[in-house]
Amino acid sequence: MSQTLVSPRPAARWSDPKRYLWLLGPAIPVIGGVTLAIYWQTQSVWALWFPVMLVHLILPVLDWVFGEDAANPPDAALQALDADRYYSWVLYAFVPLQIAVTLGGAWMAATLDLPWHHLLGLAISVGIINGVAINTAHELGHKKDKLDRWLARISLAPTCYGHFYVEHNRGHHKNVATPEDPASSRFGESFWAFWPRTVAGSLRSAWHLEAERLQRHNKGVWSTDNENLQSWAMSAVLFGGLLAVLGWAALPFLLIQAVYGFSLLEVVNYLEHYGLLRRKNADGRYERCQPEHSWNSNHTVTNLFLYHLQRHSDHHANPTRRYQTLRHFDDSPQLPSGYAGMITLAYCTPLWFAVMNKRVIRHYQGDLGRISFDPARREALMAKYADYAASVRARVRP
Repeated sequence: MSQTLVSPRPAARWSDPKRYLWLLGPAIPVIGGVTLAIYWQTQSVWALWFPVMLVHLILPVLDWVFGEDAANPPDAALQALDADRYYSWVLYAFVPLQIAVTLGGAWMAATLDLPWHHLLGLAISVGIINGVAINTAHELGHKKDKLDRWLARISLAPTCYGHFYVEHNRGHHKNVATPEDPASSRFGESFWAFWPRTVAGSLRSAWHLEAERLQRHNKGVWSTDNENLQSWAMSAVLFGGLLAVLGWAALPFLLIQAVYGFSLLEVVNYLEHYGLLRRKNADGRYERCQPEHSWNSNHTVTNLFLYHLQRHSDHHANPTRRYQTLRHFDDSPQLPSGYAGMITLAYCTPLWFAVMNKRVIRHYQGDLGRISFDPARREALMAKYADYAASVRARVRP
Protein backbone atom coordinates (compact mmCIF):
# COMPACT_ATOMS: atom_id res chain seq x y z
CA MET A 1 0.00 0.00 0.00
CA SER A 2 1.51 3.28 -1.05
CA GLN A 3 1.88 6.16 1.39
CA THR A 4 1.50 9.79 0.38
CA LEU A 5 3.97 12.19 1.97
CA VAL A 6 2.54 15.62 2.81
CA SER A 7 5.00 18.49 3.10
CA PRO A 8 4.62 20.60 6.19
CA ARG A 9 2.75 23.84 5.59
CA PRO A 10 5.22 26.72 5.31
CA ALA A 11 5.09 29.29 8.06
CA ALA A 12 3.27 32.46 7.16
CA ARG A 13 5.61 35.21 6.08
CA TRP A 14 5.85 37.97 8.70
CA SER A 15 4.86 41.45 7.59
CA ASP A 16 5.51 44.70 9.39
CA PRO A 17 2.19 45.91 10.88
CA LYS A 18 3.64 49.44 11.01
CA ARG A 19 4.84 49.44 7.40
CA TYR A 20 2.69 52.31 6.19
CA LEU A 21 2.45 54.01 9.56
CA TRP A 22 6.13 54.96 9.20
CA LEU A 23 4.91 57.54 6.69
CA LEU A 24 3.95 59.63 9.73
CA GLY A 25 7.62 60.68 9.78
CA PRO A 26 7.61 62.59 6.48
CA ALA A 27 4.06 63.69 7.30
CA ILE A 28 5.63 66.20 9.74
CA PRO A 29 6.92 68.59 6.99
CA VAL A 30 3.72 67.98 5.02
CA ILE A 31 1.69 69.15 8.01
CA GLY A 32 4.01 72.13 8.33
CA GLY A 33 3.57 73.04 4.68
CA VAL A 34 -0.21 72.74 4.87
CA THR A 35 -0.40 74.98 7.93
CA LEU A 36 1.78 77.61 6.23
CA ALA A 37 -0.55 77.51 3.24
CA ILE A 38 -3.57 77.89 5.52
CA TYR A 39 -2.02 80.94 7.14
CA TRP A 40 -1.15 82.45 3.77
CA GLN A 41 -4.78 82.14 2.72
CA THR A 42 -6.52 83.02 6.00
CA GLN A 43 -4.00 84.85 8.23
CA SER A 44 -5.20 82.61 11.08
CA VAL A 45 -2.45 82.71 13.69
CA TRP A 46 -3.32 79.23 15.03
CA ALA A 47 -1.98 77.77 11.76
CA LEU A 48 1.47 79.22 12.44
CA TRP A 49 1.55 77.67 15.91
CA PHE A 50 0.01 74.31 15.00
CA PRO A 51 3.34 72.38 14.73
CA VAL A 52 4.14 73.62 18.26
CA MET A 53 0.80 72.29 19.51
CA LEU A 54 1.39 69.03 17.64
CA VAL A 55 4.71 68.29 19.34
CA HIS A 56 4.02 69.60 22.83
CA LEU A 57 0.33 68.75 23.26
CA ILE A 58 -1.20 66.50 20.61
CA LEU A 59 1.54 63.85 20.42
CA PRO A 60 1.77 63.37 24.22
CA VAL A 61 -2.02 62.92 24.33
CA LEU A 62 -1.91 60.44 21.45
CA ASP A 63 0.87 58.52 23.20
CA TRP A 64 -1.37 58.24 26.25
CA VAL A 65 -4.40 57.18 24.17
CA PHE A 66 -2.64 54.54 22.04
CA GLY A 67 -0.25 53.33 24.74
CA GLU A 68 2.87 51.25 24.26
CA ASP A 69 4.06 48.64 21.80
CA ALA A 70 6.98 46.50 22.95
CA ALA A 71 6.71 43.96 20.12
CA ASN A 72 9.92 43.07 18.27
CA PRO A 73 10.15 41.73 14.72
CA PRO A 74 11.03 38.02 14.68
CA ASP A 75 14.69 37.18 14.13
CA ALA A 76 13.84 35.30 10.94
CA ALA A 77 12.40 38.47 9.40
CA LEU A 78 15.24 40.85 10.23
CA GLN A 79 17.36 40.30 7.13
CA ALA A 80 14.50 40.89 4.68
CA LEU A 81 13.20 43.81 6.74
CA ASP A 82 16.62 45.45 6.76
CA ALA A 83 17.03 45.00 2.99
CA ASP A 84 13.63 46.47 2.09
CA ARG A 85 14.37 49.79 0.35
CA TYR A 86 10.87 51.10 1.06
CA TYR A 87 12.03 52.12 4.53
CA SER A 88 14.91 54.15 3.08
CA TRP A 89 12.55 55.98 0.73
CA VAL A 90 10.41 56.94 3.70
CA LEU A 91 13.48 58.75 5.06
CA TYR A 92 14.45 60.22 1.70
CA ALA A 93 10.99 61.76 1.30
CA PHE A 94 11.52 63.87 4.41
CA VAL A 95 14.49 65.86 3.11
CA PRO A 96 13.01 67.68 0.07
CA LEU A 97 9.78 68.31 1.99
CA GLN A 98 11.78 69.81 4.86
CA ILE A 99 13.75 72.08 2.53
CA ALA A 100 10.55 73.18 0.77
CA VAL A 101 8.95 74.19 4.07
CA THR A 102 12.11 76.10 5.04
CA LEU A 103 12.09 78.00 1.74
CA GLY A 104 8.38 78.73 2.05
CA GLY A 105 8.77 79.96 5.60
CA ALA A 106 11.63 82.25 4.64
CA TRP A 107 9.60 83.69 1.77
CA MET A 108 6.65 84.39 4.07
CA ALA A 109 8.88 85.97 6.70
CA ALA A 110 10.50 88.28 4.16
CA THR A 111 7.51 89.25 2.00
CA LEU A 112 4.54 89.35 4.38
CA ASP A 113 4.14 92.15 6.90
CA LEU A 114 3.93 89.84 9.92
CA PRO A 115 3.34 91.00 13.49
CA TRP A 116 6.18 89.87 15.76
CA HIS A 117 4.17 87.07 17.39
CA HIS A 118 3.20 85.73 13.96
CA LEU A 119 6.84 85.81 12.86
CA LEU A 120 7.85 84.04 16.06
CA GLY A 121 5.24 81.33 15.53
CA LEU A 122 6.37 80.88 11.93
CA ALA A 123 10.05 80.59 12.90
CA ILE A 124 9.46 78.22 15.82
CA SER A 125 7.15 75.97 13.80
CA VAL A 126 9.65 75.70 10.94
CA GLY A 127 12.34 75.19 13.58
CA ILE A 128 10.38 72.23 14.95
CA ILE A 129 10.25 70.68 11.49
CA ASN A 130 13.99 71.17 11.01
CA GLY A 131 14.61 69.90 14.55
CA VAL A 132 12.69 66.71 13.80
CA ALA A 133 14.70 66.58 10.57
CA ILE A 134 17.85 66.18 12.65
CA ASN A 135 16.43 62.82 13.70
CA THR A 136 16.06 61.91 10.02
CA ALA A 137 19.66 63.03 9.50
CA HIS A 138 20.63 60.94 12.53
CA GLU A 139 19.09 57.83 10.98
CA LEU A 140 20.64 58.47 7.56
CA GLY A 141 24.03 59.50 8.92
CA HIS A 142 24.63 56.11 10.54
CA LYS A 143 24.37 54.30 7.21
CA LYS A 144 27.21 53.41 4.87
CA ASP A 145 25.49 54.37 1.62
CA LYS A 146 26.85 57.64 0.18
CA LEU A 147 23.38 58.90 -0.74
CA ASP A 148 22.19 58.40 2.83
CA ARG A 149 25.17 60.27 4.23
CA TRP A 150 24.86 63.23 1.87
CA LEU A 151 21.13 63.52 2.51
CA ALA A 152 21.89 63.51 6.24
CA ARG A 153 24.14 66.52 5.85
CA ILE A 154 21.68 68.34 3.60
CA SER A 155 18.99 67.78 6.22
CA LEU A 156 21.23 69.39 8.85
CA ALA A 157 21.88 72.50 6.75
CA PRO A 158 18.83 74.59 7.84
CA THR A 159 19.85 74.33 11.51
CA CYS A 160 23.58 75.00 10.85
CA TYR A 161 24.27 71.84 12.86
CA GLY A 162 26.24 69.87 10.31
CA HIS A 163 28.95 69.08 12.89
CA PHE A 164 26.40 66.76 14.55
CA TYR A 165 27.16 64.33 11.72
CA VAL A 166 30.76 64.08 12.96
CA GLU A 167 30.36 64.38 16.72
CA HIS A 168 27.41 62.04 17.13
CA ASN A 169 28.85 59.16 15.13
CA ARG A 170 32.44 59.34 16.35
CA GLY A 171 32.11 61.13 19.67
CA HIS A 172 28.77 60.49 21.36
CA HIS A 173 28.62 56.80 20.50
CA LYS A 174 32.09 56.27 21.96
CA ASN A 175 31.65 58.38 25.11
CA VAL A 176 27.92 58.04 25.83
CA ALA A 177 26.95 57.97 29.53
CA THR A 178 30.42 59.08 30.66
CA PRO A 179 31.67 62.45 31.98
CA GLU A 180 33.58 62.88 28.71
CA ASP A 181 30.39 63.10 26.64
CA PRO A 182 28.93 66.61 26.22
CA ALA A 183 25.64 65.08 24.98
CA SER A 184 24.95 63.02 28.13
CA SER A 185 23.13 64.96 30.86
CA ARG A 186 23.84 64.58 34.56
CA PHE A 187 21.62 63.96 37.56
CA GLY A 188 20.56 67.31 39.00
CA GLU A 189 21.52 69.22 35.86
CA SER A 190 18.64 71.21 34.36
CA PHE A 191 18.10 71.34 30.63
CA TRP A 192 18.89 75.06 30.76
CA ALA A 193 22.31 74.30 32.28
CA PHE A 194 22.85 71.37 29.94
CA TRP A 195 22.10 73.40 26.78
CA PRO A 196 25.17 75.67 26.72
CA ARG A 197 27.41 72.83 27.88
CA THR A 198 26.31 70.46 25.14
CA VAL A 199 26.14 73.06 22.34
CA ALA A 200 29.69 74.31 23.00
CA GLY A 201 31.06 70.89 23.96
CA SER A 202 29.67 69.14 20.88
CA LEU A 203 31.13 71.80 18.62
CA ARG A 204 34.57 71.46 20.22
CA SER A 205 34.39 67.70 20.06
CA ALA A 206 33.42 67.67 16.37
CA TRP A 207 36.31 70.03 15.52
CA HIS A 208 38.87 67.94 17.44
CA LEU A 209 37.59 64.68 15.94
CA GLU A 210 37.99 66.01 12.41
CA ALA A 211 41.41 67.49 13.20
CA GLU A 212 42.58 64.09 14.42
CA ARG A 213 41.13 62.28 11.41
CA LEU A 214 42.69 64.67 8.94
CA GLN A 215 46.05 64.56 10.72
CA ARG A 216 46.11 60.77 10.21
CA HIS A 217 45.83 61.50 6.48
CA ASN A 218 48.54 64.18 6.62
CA LYS A 219 46.02 66.97 6.01
CA GLY A 220 45.38 70.20 7.87
CA VAL A 221 42.19 71.00 9.71
CA TRP A 222 41.29 73.69 7.15
CA SER A 223 41.34 71.15 4.35
CA THR A 224 38.38 70.96 1.98
CA ASP A 225 38.06 67.36 3.19
CA ASN A 226 37.00 68.62 6.64
CA GLU A 227 33.45 67.27 6.97
CA ASN A 228 32.50 70.02 9.42
CA LEU A 229 33.51 72.71 6.93
CA GLN A 230 31.67 70.90 4.13
CA SER A 231 28.47 70.77 6.17
CA TRP A 232 28.73 74.38 7.33
CA ALA A 233 29.29 75.40 3.72
CA MET A 234 25.91 73.86 2.86
CA SER A 235 24.30 76.05 5.52
CA ALA A 236 26.17 79.11 4.22
CA VAL A 237 24.96 78.44 0.68
CA LEU A 238 21.37 77.95 1.86
CA PHE A 239 21.31 81.04 4.07
CA GLY A 240 23.33 83.16 1.64
CA GLY A 241 21.09 82.23 -1.28
CA LEU A 242 17.92 83.03 0.65
CA LEU A 243 19.29 86.37 1.83
CA ALA A 244 20.42 87.25 -1.69
CA VAL A 245 16.94 86.56 -3.07
CA LEU A 246 14.75 87.71 -0.18
CA GLY A 247 16.91 90.33 1.52
CA TRP A 248 17.92 90.78 5.13
CA ALA A 249 14.29 90.64 6.25
CA ALA A 250 14.59 86.84 6.17
CA LEU A 251 17.52 86.75 8.61
CA PRO A 252 15.59 86.86 11.95
CA PHE A 253 13.41 83.97 10.75
CA LEU A 254 16.43 81.93 9.66
CA LEU A 255 18.28 82.45 12.93
CA ILE A 256 15.29 81.73 15.21
CA GLN A 257 14.29 78.55 13.38
CA ALA A 258 17.89 77.30 13.39
CA VAL A 259 18.38 77.84 17.13
CA TYR A 260 15.00 76.33 17.99
CA GLY A 261 15.67 73.41 15.65
CA PHE A 262 19.02 72.37 17.12
CA SER A 263 17.69 73.05 20.63
CA LEU A 264 15.02 70.44 19.95
CA LEU A 265 17.81 67.96 19.23
CA GLU A 266 19.59 68.90 22.44
CA VAL A 267 16.52 68.49 24.64
CA VAL A 268 16.18 64.97 23.21
CA ASN A 269 19.86 64.38 24.03
CA TYR A 270 19.11 65.66 27.54
CA LEU A 271 16.47 63.05 28.24
CA GLU A 272 18.10 60.08 26.50
CA HIS A 273 20.86 59.44 29.07
CA TYR A 274 19.90 61.58 32.07
CA GLY A 275 21.85 60.52 35.17
CA LEU A 276 23.08 57.26 33.63
CA LEU A 277 26.72 56.24 34.00
CA ARG A 278 29.03 53.61 32.57
CA ARG A 279 31.49 52.31 35.15
CA LYS A 280 35.23 52.07 34.62
CA ASN A 281 36.84 48.65 34.46
CA ALA A 282 40.06 47.74 36.24
CA ASP A 283 42.06 48.71 33.14
CA GLY A 284 40.67 52.26 33.30
CA ARG A 285 38.39 51.82 30.30
CA TYR A 286 34.66 52.29 30.51
CA GLU A 287 32.45 49.24 30.39
CA ARG A 288 30.71 48.55 27.11
CA CYS A 289 27.49 50.50 26.57
CA GLN A 290 24.58 48.34 27.71
CA PRO A 291 20.75 48.66 27.51
CA GLU A 292 20.81 50.10 31.03
CA HIS A 293 22.64 53.21 29.81
CA SER A 294 19.82 54.73 27.71
CA TRP A 295 16.31 55.83 28.59
CA ASN A 296 13.77 54.17 26.32
CA SER A 297 10.09 54.43 25.54
CA ASN A 298 7.70 52.13 23.70
CA HIS A 299 4.96 54.75 23.32
CA THR A 300 3.65 53.98 19.89
CA VAL A 301 2.81 57.31 18.29
CA THR A 302 6.04 59.18 19.02
CA ASN A 303 8.03 56.12 17.97
CA LEU A 304 6.32 56.22 14.58
CA PHE A 305 7.02 59.92 14.10
CA LEU A 306 10.66 59.52 15.24
CA TYR A 307 11.59 56.26 13.48
CA HIS A 308 11.98 54.22 16.69
CA LEU A 309 14.46 56.69 18.15
CA GLN A 310 12.95 55.82 21.53
CA ARG A 311 14.38 52.29 21.26
CA HIS A 312 17.65 53.99 22.03
CA SER A 313 19.42 51.13 23.76
CA ASP A 314 19.38 48.95 20.66
CA HIS A 315 20.55 51.90 18.59
CA HIS A 316 23.64 52.29 20.79
CA ALA A 317 24.27 48.55 20.72
CA ASN A 318 23.87 48.45 16.91
CA PRO A 319 24.36 51.96 15.46
CA THR A 320 23.93 50.85 11.83
CA ARG A 321 20.75 48.87 12.51
CA ARG A 322 17.88 50.37 10.54
CA TYR A 323 14.98 51.91 12.42
CA GLN A 324 12.43 49.31 11.33
CA THR A 325 14.46 46.53 12.98
CA LEU A 326 15.30 48.19 16.33
CA ARG A 327 14.29 46.08 19.31
CA HIS A 328 12.93 46.60 22.80
CA PHE A 329 14.98 45.27 25.73
CA ASP A 330 13.21 44.29 28.93
CA ASP A 331 16.15 45.46 31.04
CA SER A 332 16.35 48.96 29.54
CA PRO A 333 15.11 51.82 31.74
CA GLN A 334 11.75 53.15 30.58
CA LEU A 335 10.45 56.72 30.55
CA PRO A 336 6.92 57.37 31.84
CA SER A 337 5.91 58.97 28.52
CA GLY A 338 7.09 59.23 24.95
CA TYR A 339 9.83 61.67 23.99
CA ALA A 340 7.26 64.31 22.99
CA GLY A 341 5.82 64.44 26.49
CA MET A 342 9.24 64.26 28.14
CA ILE A 343 10.54 67.16 26.02
CA THR A 344 7.84 69.42 27.42
CA LEU A 345 8.59 68.17 30.93
CA ALA A 346 12.31 68.88 30.52
CA TYR A 347 11.61 72.56 29.91
CA CYS A 348 10.09 72.79 33.41
CA THR A 349 13.02 71.92 35.70
CA PRO A 350 11.13 71.29 39.00
CA LEU A 351 8.70 68.91 37.28
CA TRP A 352 11.54 67.10 35.50
CA PHE A 353 13.43 66.55 38.75
CA ALA A 354 10.23 65.45 40.53
CA VAL A 355 9.49 62.83 37.86
CA MET A 356 13.00 61.64 36.94
CA ASN A 357 15.35 61.88 39.93
CA LYS A 358 13.77 59.12 41.99
CA ARG A 359 13.34 57.08 38.81
CA VAL A 360 17.12 57.20 38.28
CA ILE A 361 17.72 56.09 41.87
CA ARG A 362 15.28 53.20 41.49
CA HIS A 363 16.97 52.19 38.25
CA TYR A 364 20.24 51.80 40.15
CA GLN A 365 18.47 50.11 43.08
CA GLY A 366 19.44 52.87 45.48
CA ASP A 367 23.18 52.78 44.72
CA LEU A 368 24.05 56.47 44.47
CA GLY A 369 27.59 55.59 43.45
CA ARG A 370 26.25 54.36 40.10
CA ILE A 371 24.74 57.72 39.15
CA SER A 372 26.29 60.42 36.96
CA PHE A 373 25.87 63.52 39.13
CA ASP A 374 26.21 67.17 38.24
CA PRO A 375 29.69 67.72 39.78
CA ALA A 376 28.76 71.11 41.24
CA ARG A 377 25.84 69.60 43.16
CA ARG A 378 27.04 66.07 43.85
CA GLU A 379 27.41 66.28 47.64
CA ALA A 380 24.18 68.23 48.15
CA LEU A 381 22.21 65.83 45.96
CA MET A 382 23.63 62.72 47.63
CA ALA A 383 22.63 64.14 51.01
CA LYS A 384 19.17 65.11 49.75
CA TYR A 385 18.39 61.66 48.38
CA ALA A 386 20.26 59.53 50.95
CA ASP A 387 17.12 58.49 52.85
CA TYR A 388 15.20 57.67 49.68
CA ALA A 389 18.14 55.65 48.30
CA ALA A 390 18.33 53.71 51.59
CA SER A 391 14.60 52.88 51.36
CA VAL A 392 15.07 51.64 47.79
CA ARG A 393 18.00 49.44 48.83
CA ALA A 394 15.92 47.98 51.65
CA ARG A 395 13.14 47.04 49.24
CA VAL A 396 15.44 45.28 46.77
CA ARG A 397 17.56 43.51 49.40
CA PRO A 398 17.05 39.70 49.13
